[in-house]
Amino acid sequence: MTHPTHPVALITGSTSGIGAAIARRLSHDGYAVVLHSRGSHEAGQALAAELKVATYVQADLAIDAERVELVRQAVAHWGRLDVLVNNAGISQVIAHADLAAATPAVWQRLHEINVIAPFRLIAEAESALRESARRGGPACVVNISSHAGVRPKGASIPYAAGKAALNHMTRLLAVSLAPEIRVNAVAPGLVDTPLTADWTAAQQLWRERSPMRRAAQPEDIAQAVAMLVASNYLTGEILLSDGGLNLT
Repeated sequence: MTHPTHPVALITGSTSGIGAAIARRLSHDGYAVVLHSRGSHEAGQALAAELKVATYVQADLAIDAERVELVRQAVAHWGRLDVLVNNAGISQVIAHADLAAATPAVWQRLHEINVIAPFRLIAEAESALRESARRGGPACVVNISSHAGVRPKGASIPYAAGKAALNHMTRLLAVSLAPEIRVNAVAPGLVDTPLTADWTAAQQLWRERSPMRRAAQPEDIAQAVAMLVASNYLTGEILLSDGGLNLT
């Protein structure tokens, strides 16, 4: 199964929410899509069938061997990889003042998925992305971060600190992989997903304080990702996508 005329995008954590919206958008924009999740195999297969030029790979990003295998399978399926979107991430709600609850185990678990996994996936994908650049392709990485990595906010301090690390890693890699591979990040604020449906205080904050008077839809974040993918010039940018809440 080869579609050499299609550029190929691997999107981690892409069977629901923001990741699925990114997959649908890049598919609409002409990409062959490699979907991924840790567990939702049936949803992954269903979305792959919906998108037509798509495949699904299951992998636990806490395990390095599975990260390596994910990239290997993604490249092997169509023989190329042009775009990597590091969307998969985990969070844990801990009051920022509750220092005792932010145990070493919490720090390690979140850091492994939110920081180390994206770095390792980029490292494994580097050669395929450089080959894409030699063909004149898009050759880019987009990391999905959070406004919590930019402002002193977020579900927990370990989560927010991890997203800050991801932002700085984005800038560092933008320098070290240039000019062949561009590396950018999108940093959403509140996004309307099933996960945030009962976050009533946050929903009210965005309705009342943000200039756009609403939280983002997953499609808003997908649009920002698609814009960064389509650019041939932007690199090292952390695109804060919070409806202007940071201005207030």
